[in-house]
Order: sequence, then structure tokens, then C-alpha cells
Amino acid sequence: MEKETLLDLVWVPSPEEIQQEKEWILAEAESIGLETLQELAKKASEASKLSYSPQSHYPVGAAILRTSGQSSDGQNIEIATYSETGHAEEQSIKNAVSSGAVRDEGRTFLRAIAVSHKEDTAPCGRCRQIIAEFSDNALVVVADINGKIRSITSSRILLPYAFTLSDLENAQSK
Repeated sequence: MEKETLLDLVWVPSPEEIQQEKEWILAEAESIGLETLQELAKKASEASKLSYSPQSHYPVGAAILRTSGQSSDGQNIEIATYSETGHAEEQSIKNAVSSGAVRDEGRTFLRAIAVSHKEDTAPCGRCRQIIAEFSDNALVVVADINGKIRSITSSRILLPYAFTLSDLENAQSK
């Protein structure tokens, strides 16, 4: 029996997995279309203008594209305690759930999400987990405050090795 080394235990995506994900991102973006993704980024920008951010003064807007082609948006809504603050990505997804997305399209209704804010950053960890809850993989479009696309990636790139509903289902079946 071979002794495991620390190197044997390290996990990172392989170059092949990264290349495969790049190809998926490109194919999905082409399937949706750059014009639609730009419209989504603009919707996120418009949603950010409705942000309630009196403490941080950091407005964030998000807009999602559902598998049905419908969209919904949301913005950050700060609460003085911060821990109760609603994130834009979370709000846009919850708005879709409230309007029947899960009922009409199933749990994996999320196809793409655009996020608009001042900086060049992607959704936070909490929002990445929420995105993973409602998609097997989704495009993530990062846009500036005016809705200009800065980058396009995927939820799998942002949250590899995500804990998902299938993990719970697998644990319950054992």
C-alpha cells in the first residue's frame, strides 16, 4: 500500500477541465447571443439605480436570464445590521422564484446572470452558492455601473466543487 502524500490530496481543476469549461462558456454565450447578454447587463445596470445602500454607498444590480427566456432583476438592499442585507444576485433569483420559475421551469431555471457595480468583481460566495442552487452551470456576466460587459465566466469557474442539491440527494440515498 502506497503512502499518500500531501500532493496526492491537492485538488484543482485540470487543464483539460478548464479548457472544457472555457468551451462551454463560449458555446453558451454564442447560443444566448452577445446582444442578449448586453441587454441583460443593461438591465442589471438599471436595477442598480434602485439600490438602497445608505451605509456602503455601493449600488449593485443584477439581472437573470431564465431557461424560458424570461428575465428578472434585483438590487442590493442594505439593512443597518448588514447581516440582513439582501444581495442583488440573491434578490433577482428570489424574484424569479416568486414569479413561478421553479414551478414553470424546474429547479435549474437559471441560464445566465449579469451583475453591475462600480468595481470589477464577481458575485460573493453567498451569491455563488445561491446561483449553484438554481443552475447546474450558468453564465456569469460582470458589467460596470453603466452596463458595459467586463467579463463573462461561469458559475462552475467561480464555485468549483460546489455543494449542491445532488450532494444532499446522494447522502440521503446511502
